[in-house]
Amino acid sequence: MMLIAGDEMEKDFESKMRLQNQAASGPSAAAVERSRSFAFRAPQEQFSIQDFELGKIYGVGSYSKVVRAKKKDTGKVYALKIMDKKFITKEKKTSYVKLERIVLDQLDHPGIVRLFFTFQDNYSLYMALESCEGGELFDQITRKGRLSEADARFYAAEVIDALEYIHSVGLIHRDIKPENLLLTSDGHMKIADFGSVKPMKDSQIKLLPTSSNEKACTFVGTAAYVPPEVLNSSPATFGNDLWALGCTIYQMLSGTSPFKDASEWLIFQRIIARDLKFPDYFSDEATDLIDKLLDTDPSKRLGAGPDGYAALKMHPFFQGIDWELLREQPAPKLALDPNATSSSDDQDAPWSLAHVGDGSQSNSGADGSSGGTSSSESSSLSRIASIDSFDSRWRDFLDPGETVVMISMVKKIQKLTNKKVQLILTDKPKLIYVDPSKLILKGNIIWSDNPNDLSIQVTTSSSFKIVTPKKVILFEDAKQRAWQWKKAIEGLQNR
Repeated sequence: MMLIAGDEMEKDFESKMRLQNQAASGPSAAAVERSRSFAFRAPQEQFSIQDFELGKIYGVGSYSKVVRAKKKDTGKVYALKIMDKKFITKEKKTSYVKLERIVLDQLDHPGIVRLFFTFQDNYSLYMALESCEGGELFDQITRKGRLSEADARFYAAEVIDALEYIHSVGLIHRDIKPENLLLTSDGHMKIADFGSVKPMKDSQIKLLPTSSNEKACTFVGTAAYVPPEVLNSSPATFGNDLWALGCTIYQMLSGTSPFKDASEWLIFQRIIARDLKFPDYFSDEATDLIDKLLDTDPSKRLGAGPDGYAALKMHPFFQGIDWELLREQPAPKLALDPNATSSSDDQDAPWSLAHVGDGSQSNSGADGSSGGTSSSESSSLSRIASIDSFDSRWRDFLDPGETVVMISMVKKIQKLTNKKVQLILTDKPKLIYVDPSKLILKGNIIWSDNPNDLSIQVTTSSSFKIVTPKKVILFEDAKQRAWQWKKAIEGLQNR
């Protein structure tokens, strides 16, 4: 039967995360008081995934996917975070999920994504979050190459505004990066993804017992934005986020992270050595700001000293910023996705619920296929992985019952031209690439379980080669997923 561990986790969530529904009579006074303390602003509803129309994909995490979801009865649009119970249990991430839910419920700031409600089924946990139609800051950097100093100043100011609030309530985010900085339709910034958040001892956030039992120096975050003290196993401080802010401002202005290298190990060596070079086109103010945020001593970083955020806001780089009316000011113009279709209907184009795999028998074969309900290990693994970017545009390239294991917009590097293609790996297994604007199949890489006939060679964190006896194809993944592609392909070869 599907996932005993998942069922146990569901019971655990029911008992620990629905305290507000406990009866007032019977339990001890302490239990009643605790129940009142956790009367969630965002309730746990009895919804089903079938109550939503699923559209485009917003983002992908280690154990979750975020998809645009329109509630059928109200027409309201959410960013629905879908978390795989099996993976969460297997990887012992339960405490992180609980903590994120509790923290998001209590945070109240215009620069932080809001949690509206949660629900669950046999396979997945769901969080209905505020939808940020402007996408990730990362995408704006990629589309523009690099941001103007005026645009970077505005975005950095809005991040600082939200970070100051987060720190004031005793939380460390620990994963500030362009992928976790989302933009509303009018271009204002919101911090997302609190899966790595760390409450300090004097935090104002109310926590469930054992909500977070990790050690203070546990390594979390993303390699390119991790501060040196974390690599040296020092306890987390507010300075961790300020270091990541410095890396993010550098990336906004240059188009690349300051410590980028071919592997995580090399990135870490550069961080520890503070191997940092500033482009000539950086202004003196920008260079000085980043230099002070990337101080190797977390207590000396701008914003972490005795003058706190006041010193950070007064830096010359932010001259002209009205901190009191920041979110009332017009935001930088968004660069649109050149590969997006012109029809607004594309955002809500539905795709088969079999690709979510909610575990209900009534969903099996609802579209005339086995969908994500196959008993094979591959189908079980790809059930959630298929959400990575499975929208209506790619369904025509799949066979009935076939699901996506991994998908990315990549550059196909050629001698004369570099072309963007959608690279798709399925559980068939099948490896193809598609022209994303014309929606035409451009190539089918012949699959083989024999690594002599099909292999993948990683050259940097963003570049990789797919090698077959007849040709070698070079791809570049802007989101630095080269090693993930290697693991996904070799995983299917070795199953």
